[in-house]
Formats: sequence, structure tokens, C-alpha cells
Amino acid sequence: MTFWQPTSPLAGLPRIKAGRSRRESSWDRTGGNRDFKTVPAGETHVLADIEGAGVIEHMWITTRCYSPMYLRKLVLEIFWDGEEHPSVRTPLGDFFGVGHAVSAHFVSLPISMVTGPRRGPKGPFAAAMNSYFPMPFGSHAKVQIRNESDLPIENLFYYVDYELTQEPTPADVGRFHAQYRQEKPCQKVVHPATAAGRPAPWDLPGVNLTGADNYVILDAEGTGHYVGCVLNIDNFDASNQVYSWPGEGDDMIFIDGEQWPPSLHGTGTEDYFNAAWGFPSGAYAGPYHGITLASSVQEHFGLWSMYRFHIEDPVRFQQSIRVTIEHGHANDQGNDYSSVAFWYQAHPHRPLPELPPVDERLPRRWPEHGLWDE
Repeated sequence: MTFWQPTSPLAGLPRIKAGRSRRESSWDRTGGNRDFKTVPAGETHVLADIEGAGVIEHMWITTRCYSPMYLRKLVLEIFWDGEEHPSVRTPLGDFFGVGHAVSAHFVSLPISMVTGPRRGPKGPFAAAMNSYFPMPFGSHAKVQIRNESDLPIENLFYYVDYELTQEPTPADVGRFHAQYRQEKPCQKVVHPATAAGRPAPWDLPGVNLTGADNYVILDAEGTGHYVGCVLNIDNFDASNQVYSWPGEGDDMIFIDGEQWPPSLHGTGTEDYFNAAWGFPSGAYAGPYHGITLASSVQEHFGLWSMYRFHIEDPVRFQQSIRVTIEHGHANDQGNDYSSVAFWYQAHPHRPLPELPPVDERLPRRWPEHGLWDE
């Protein structure tokens, strides 16, 4: 057993190995330039249906749909090895790093959105979305998009780039998973005030010595490792909070059924997302952490999307994992939270729950509150 082998993303490029590179895409089979598919409202389109053993290495997707907030209405699902229940189930925009049914321009190591001058749909809609998460499979892979909006997807462009191998997938290679969750709003825990006015962060009233009321990003059973998340916050309740922003909420990760205290306990939302004193800094994009959406409605108010990827520091579990974060210090804030967790684990896996109905997962606020110009 190898204790540890540090590598860089480029370390394996020189190695020549047996395999076959393939692609499923929306190219026009007539030889013309209609290189897209259309998906009527309520229907599902299969992007890739692959037989054999291999790994999906890259996905690129861009869409045109005129249903407002459609990036929360289109659902990405991925199935591995003939499973009945998907291992990936998440709204399309959230999977690619930005919540609240909008797009933004950013590039991280495993995912990105690319936006620019609006040649296509007006408003906060258009983006080219990329994933470089490696997604191995042993016998079969299926990637599909469900259109849960009230209008058709007029244009669905995509690549699914993959490699078929001549060797069976090793037993210690996990399958990629992603799950969307939300709590709208989080249930505020009211603590008796012990300080007058606006206290310093370290003097905020209340304690949390169980983690029971935390927002849950991931709750999974099996063996694997957690590799990160996208977290979205609508800080709509800021004026009713002892402290105006959610950055004091600690991350707490419970491994293999452990009780308090967890194996990993952090010092604040701003710190888990690696920004600390620089948070909220406005939008920025790093390889492993960043803020993809930074509300312009005052410093701590409005809508936020952020990501943290555990590429160099995956969080391993043998039986179960529960990734949580406080919504404000000791859960004293009642804002809207939503998230996508990314992890690898051995199969079988606990079935992912169905997503909330479309109306329930749409954002409380959208362009009308002043973030974007139409």
C-alpha cells in the first residue's frame, strides 16, 4: 500500500497507454450547422449512453431557453453501470458553480462558466459550462438533462468527451456523485442577547455544541471521499440579524457516524471558503476556491455563490459522512441556503432524493432586486 503519492494535474500526460478517445455531441448529422438539439417542455434528452468501461473526462454544455430562471429548471442526471437511481442529480446551473438561476464568468480547476457580451439570450442566462471532474464507470454511463421548465430548450449544445479502456475499472476507483440540497429558509435559532448593539464577532451570543441545527451540505453512506461543494446564500434576512452577514457560521464535518465534536471543525464560512478577512471580497476565481456571484446590494446583503474544492485535501470516510455548516454564528440567521456537494464513493449508494418541485427551488429574489441590467 502506497502511503502518499503527490502528483500534479500534468503528471500523467507523458504516459502512453491503451485506450480509445470518444465523444458524444450535438453535432448536425446531416452535415449542416444545426449543431444542437431541442428538448420540449417536460421531456428528457440523453446526451450520452455509453457501453463499456472508461471515464468521462470533460463535459461542455450551453443552452438557450426562454423560461425565466431556467438554470434551476433544467436538471442534470448521471447514471453509472446500469444503476436504477442516478449518482448525479442537480439543477444545471448549480452543478456548474453558480446558484440563484443565473450565470457568471469564472474558471476553477474542475468546473467553469464562460460568459461574455450577450450574443444570445438577454439577461443573466447565457453561459458555456464545463466540467473536468473525472467520472469513471465500469460497464455503462448515461448522461441526461430533464427539461422541467414550461418552455422548450430551443438550443442544447454539448460535448461529452470520454475514454474507453481495455482494462476493467479497478475495484478501488469510486464513482462520481453530486447532489443538490436546499433549506428555504434555514430555521433561525434565537439566542438570548448578551451584548448591546452590534457586538464584535467573537462576542456574539449563543453557542452550538451539537451541530444539530446546521445546514446540511452532504449526508451520505458508504466508503469514499468528499471533494467539495458550491454554496449559495440569499441573505434576505440581514436586517433582522444580530450580525449582518453569514460569514461567522462554522463548517463541521462528521465522519463515520461520530457525535460531537466532529473530526473537522472550522472557524467560519469565510474561512472554509478560504477567504477570511478578504470575504466578502467581491467575485473572484481560484483553482480550488472562489466567489462566483457577489451581490452588489451592499456589502453583506443579497445573493452569493461560492465554491470550495478538496482536490488536494479530500475528506475520506469509511461508513458515512455528514458535511454541515452553520447559517450564521450558532445558526442565528434565517436565510435561504442551497448547495451542490461533490464526492466519490463505492457502489452501491443510497438513492438520491428527488429534487424539490420547480416552484420551491426557484430563488426568492432575482433580477428585479437590482443585481442585473436587462
